[in-house]
Amino acid sequence: MNVGMLWFDNSPAVTLEQKIDRAARYYERKYGQAPNLAYVHPSMLPSGATRAGKIDVRPNRTVLPNHIWIGVNTVEVGRR
Repeated sequence: MNVGMLWFDNSPAVTLEQKIDRAARYYERKYGQAPNLAYVHPSMLPSGATRAGKIDVRPNRTVLPNHIWIGVNTVEVGRR
């Protein structure tokens, strides 16, 4: 993913999946395309890479805690 949207959510009572869902809904309304990839700080993802609904969630140390870098993985889109 070369281009994405940075989303901040530090709500302590909300799960990571819910945070990603909020970011994904906003992303789709704003850009007219559903995201399929999100990067989060490894501390937010205790078990390594996972999924949140249809979105692949991957750890990335360059993303700050409580932030989600969300967008479309164009390589994945091209394979469908």
